[in-house]
Amino acid sequence: MGNTTSCCVSSSPKHRRNNHSRLEPYRPEPELSREDTSCNLQHISDRENLDDLPMEYNPSDHPRASTIFLSKSQTDVREKRKSLYINHFTHISENKHNPGLVRRKYSSCSTIFLDDSTVSQPNLKYTIKCVALAIYYHIKNREVDGRMVIDIFDEKLHPLTKSEIPPDYEKHDPEQKQIYRFVRTLFSAAQLTAECAIVTLVYLERLLTYAEIDICPVNWKRIVLGAILLASKVWDDQAVWNVDYCQILKDITVEDMNELERQFLELLQFNINVPSSVYAKYYFDLRSMAEANNLSFPLEPLNREKAQKLEAISRLCDDVYKDLRKKAKKRSVSADNLSVVRWCPAIIS
Repeated sequence: MGNTTSCCVSSSPKHRRNNHSRLEPYRPEPELSREDTSCNLQHISDRENLDDLPMEYNPSDHPRASTIFLSKSQTDVREKRKSLYINHFTHISENKHNPGLVRRKYSSCSTIFLDDSTVSQPNLKYTIKCVALAIYYHIKNREVDGRMVIDIFDEKLHPLTKSEIPPDYEKHDPEQKQIYRFVRTLFSAAQLTAECAIVTLVYLERLLTYAEIDICPVNWKRIVLGAILLASKVWDDQAVWNVDYCQILKDITVEDMNELERQFLELLQFNINVPSSVYAKYYFDLRSMAEANNLSFPLEPLNREKAQKLEAISRLCDDVYKDLRKKAKKRSVSADNLSVVRWCPAIIS
């Protein structure tokens, strides 16, 4: 049981005995290395620990590491901010002549504007738009020299449609609308949730980091398809089968879908875990990118019904933390400085 090679190799090394073994002193044999034995399996202690690597190399694993799509989107933020600054004054001059134009909404003392997207229940439409924008920045700001393209993701070798692919297909980057239509079609047909879209982006960046590849016009559709396929099975309780995707994409086979899923998992090193902290980081980074690109979530005034829901959630959290506060109180206090801690509820009118 203690030998690491006893369960892997049939001919495990044994101590040799002869007729005079009882009279001879015990001489332990030198420990055999894994190269001497015919076992090529990697021991668990020799495997590379992902936690020991720098955080910037694993943004999909570490909650404090910056996401790749947010850093790639920063290159275009300055130019867009300049254009927004110029458009701001043009809109002001236009609004003087045409007051019917839509203006940006701001909260005031009498009216509070909120969007219906939260980290636990994101807005499906705008989350898909943000994910499509993140994929667009991945393709647009990829490395110039280019990395290798894995065959399973190459659309020239494994086309999704029977239509002929243009010879200069890899030279034209897809537009954000094209990426959005492709992702929206899969999500609406498979009835996937907004949380699945965020997990899809996590798996996509994890694949690019682990496999050391770039997403480009040749492979972006199959990479996104594999990420959606895997995210739907991990996140949703009633996952969509591979044969169901063949009904959405008519020209793809089940064998191709199975092979795509298998190689995607192998490239991820079967690491499909998404911590809640990583999920929250991707959600808020998507919101930051959306705000920087003037893709804001729809704002609605806070009505009585939403205010009552927020109040109910606040009371529920207050009941949970009330027990924690009781446990945190000291059992005894000094008689020199006797004081009683009282918790007063805040009244917001």
